[in-house]
This record gives sequence, structure tokens and C-alpha cells, in this order.
Amino acid sequence: MSEQPTVADYIVRRLAREGITDCFGVAGDFAFKLCDAVAESEAIRWIGCSNELDAAYAADGYARVRGCSMLMTTYAVGELSALNGVMGAKAERSCVFHVVGMPTMRKQRVRQIVHHTLGDGEFQNFANISAQAACVSAVITPDNCVHEMERLIATARGESRPAYILVAGDFAVTPVTGSAPTPYPKPASGPDLARAVAAIAERVEAARSLAVLPAYTVSRFKLQDKLRALIEALGCPFAAMAMDKGILTEAHPQFVGIYSGAASSPAVLEAVEGADVVIDAGGVSFNEINTSAYTSRVDPGKLVTIGVDHVRVADRIYNPVRMGDVFDGLAGAVKKKFGYSASPREVPTPPGGKPDDPITAVNMYPRFRDFLKPWDRIVLESGSMSSGMIPLPLPEGAEVQLQPLWGSIGWATGATLGIALADPSRRTLLFTGEGSHQMTAADVGTMGRHGLKPVIFVLNNGGYMVERALEADPDWVYNDLAPWNYHALPAALGCRGWFTAKVATLGELDAALARAATGESASYIEVVGGRMDFPAGLAMAHQSLDALYGNG
Repeated sequence: MSEQPTVADYIVRRLAREGITDCFGVAGDFAFKLCDAVAESEAIRWIGCSNELDAAYAADGYARVRGCSMLMTTYAVGELSALNGVMGAKAERSCVFHVVGMPTMRKQRVRQIVHHTLGDGEFQNFANISAQAACVSAVITPDNCVHEMERLIATARGESRPAYILVAGDFAVTPVTGSAPTPYPKPASGPDLARAVAAIAERVEAARSLAVLPAYTVSRFKLQDKLRALIEALGCPFAAMAMDKGILTEAHPQFVGIYSGAASSPAVLEAVEGADVVIDAGGVSFNEINTSAYTSRVDPGKLVTIGVDHVRVADRIYNPVRMGDVFDGLAGAVKKKFGYSASPREVPTPPGGKPDDPITAVNMYPRFRDFLKPWDRIVLESGSMSSGMIPLPLPEGAEVQLQPLWGSIGWATGATLGIALADPSRRTLLFTGEGSHQMTAADVGTMGRHGLKPVIFVLNNGGYMVERALEADPDWVYNDLAPWNYHALPAALGCRGWFTAKVATLGELDAALARAATGESASYIEVVGGRMDFPAGLAMAHQSLDALYGNG
């Protein structure tokens, strides 16, 4: 009989079978035995991060590409530092397996006073907090390890949300008991599936016009191909909200544009708000970011929602019904073809300005548009940069990752680390403002340490531009920042061979873009912009403060 693996080894091996090849984390003494198992593993590489929040952001980004990820922290101080990042993964449906090392069971049983506690002999109080950031959690023992790992994985992957896994230090090095795992049932559709498909098909067949809004969850569950096939079979237009940009390729002839309420183009407004039926494919979020301060006018009576695990048609809810099964069912149930023919795409206006002109939002974002390549992975920080980038058309296969629902600034720099590690074969671009970047800039050093080649743009406009846009008075002192020499950060953080530049004129920006486009190395470009030079979307937000924060 082969030797049974320890609990720590079993957890690492089982998560490796889910396609995870990297573990993000910060070592701590209560987690040492778990960290040892990763370090000794041939399947999963340890990616040490500067702090636990950075590690959580990176794990979120990695999961968006691979489908799931692994985060490892120590008890209390480590797990609580990661909590904001893990909670964001829960909000935006990233499957992160958060493994936490606890004090030994002996210490817990005798209520020994140890570090990383409140000194009261209690060891479950932090677990109650961290579990709120997960959809499933478990305290792993040698006896339950095999079964519980199947339950944790099936549940977390079925919901595409985090799992919280607690392991005591002595249990981590104890062999597991039990035989081969019993397969845990995966979430599946019930008898309501046929009724849900029939109800949607009836609405679609009776409609004169139809539009589809794909949600980010389509990407989380890797259902892009199924939804694209359905849209092509229906022959209807589809649009995307900001949170869902790039879920389906924007080069598709049926893509009509970005739907953002009153900020949408006339063609998009007509296609979406003018449709007889709008299919919400995945559960789009009608939050203030997606709707330009709640200006969406989609008639709820025309909306058909295909959620991750349910369908809503009018006042009727069908569940459990899995999204992918509904896409498959509709492909065979709907015979009507809408014959949508997109208008010819507008030829983009070439970027304007002279080489000596200062960089402004008007002349910077068209240059970023032309810099994008097919199949790029584009990471946008919440704030001014995302506001300027979201309206730009994407080339074939390019995708966008952003965090507009949770909206924790600093996320994008950490997520870039995870995204670039998850798939180094594709170019990863980061567009971030300086305020967000200051929170997680240490991740740049981790990117360099692991030989990644991102292209990073940091907008230096002398403070929190997005906060100034969201204030009636933009001059409050709390919107100011310490003035960093951003372009010097890669060298200071140990990145070797990176191209770095600080640009303040269009000529300097054009030269830096040309050099970065060669892909010879990682690139880090500090772009100096105007203190109040809002892109159009942010300027609109500045004019809509009552709707955003008042009673509007």
C-alpha cells in the first residue's frame, strides 16, 4: 500500500488537479507546514508577495484566467490582511481557494495564549470573519480532508467564488485517512430547465427585435463560445456594459457597442432600450458605474435574465437552472432569426496633436486605442483610466479585466501579476492611476522577479483624479498624494532590463509607445497628465453627483 500523503500535501495535489500551477501568499509561522508543501511540490510554484492584500488581488486575477487560484496566508494577521481582496473575489465571482494555517490543535484545546491572537484563548473568532468572504468553508482534519476537499472544490467552482480552508499546524503534517474521494455532486439543472427554455423561447419568438447583454459571469464559467454561438444563431445585436467589456470579442459583426445608459451612442440606445426583449445573459449589474449614474432606461418588463443558477421571465423564477444548459437549450428551441445587420464601423479618427503638445485625455486615449493588439489582456484600475479606456474599441480577441462592482483601488496592479502569470503567452497591459498604484506598487517587483513582461501605464496627475471628479470641491487636501518618481520604481524594486520612461508631451508618448510595442522587454511608462483633465465619462460623473450620492 502506498504511503498516505499528509493533509498539506493532499491539499496541494488536489488543487493542482484543478489546473492551478502557482500559489500566491505570504509565509507565516502558523502556515509554515502548508508553505513547505507548496515549496516541495513539483506541480505548484510558490509566488511570494509583499503583503497578503497584494497576494489576494493577484489570486483574483489568476482565477479570472485559469478558472481558479490558490492563496495561502497565516492565521489572523495574514488572513485578515487578505480579506478585502478575497471579498472582492466573492463580489465579482473569482474562485480563490484561500488556505490558512492555524495554531496547533493542542494549543487550541488548552486555550494557550499565543501571538496573532487577542490573548483570550479564542481561536475561532477570525474564522467567523473570513468565512464571510467565501461561499464555502471548512476546518480540515486528517479524517475529513479527502471528502471535504471535494465538497469545497465542487461548491466553489460551481459558484465561482472563494473557498476558505483552515488547517491546524499539527494536522498539516498528519497523513490523511480514508480511501479515494467520493465524487461530490456538481451543481446541475433541475426539471425547471425545460420550462425556463420554453418561456424564454416564447418571448423571443414573439419579439420583433431582440438584444443581448452578456455579463462577466459568462467569462467566469468559460461559456463564451456557447453564448457566441447562440447570438449568431439568433442573428441579434449584442452590447456590453462596462463591467462586461470584452467578454465576447468586440470585433464581432453583431457587436453594437458599449451600453452605459444615457452615455451610450444613439445606435446602442436604439438596439438595447428600443428592443422588444433584452436577454441579460449571466446577470448584469445595473450599478452606478455600468449605467452612468443610474441613467439606464431598460424596461424591466422586457428583460429576461439568465442567471448563473436561475432564470427570470417576467415575475416567474425558474431554478435550479444552470446558465450553460440554458444557452444550449435555446440554441435548439428558438427558430427565429432576427437578421441584424450592423452599420459599417466608423473609421477611427487618427490621434491628433503636435509632438511638443502636452498630453491630454483627448489626445492620449486615441493613442492607447491604436496601441492595442489582438488577444491583449487589458487590466483597468477603477478610476480615471478605466473611464477613458472603456469606450475604446477592442481588436479581435482582446479582453478587459476590471473591478467596478467591488472597486477596491490598487486591485489592478496586483491582478496584473496574477493575470500575467496565469497566461504569459499573451500580452498583459495595465492602465492605472497613481493613487491606486501607490497602494500595490510592490507587485511590480514581483513581476520582475518572475520574468514577466507586462506593459504598464501609470497616469501621474498629481493626486486622486477620480476622487476630485466625485467631489463638488476637488481641492480638498485628502485628494493629494506624495509625489513619487514612478518611472524609477522598476529599478528600485529589482526589475532588470525593463524599458522605463516618463512622458509629458505627445512626442515623448509616441516614442515610448513605439518602443513598448516591440515587446523586447517589460515596459513601465509614467504619463504626466493635467490635474483636472477628466476623460469624458468622468466629466459626466462630475456633473451627476446628486444622482450618484444624493437622492437622485
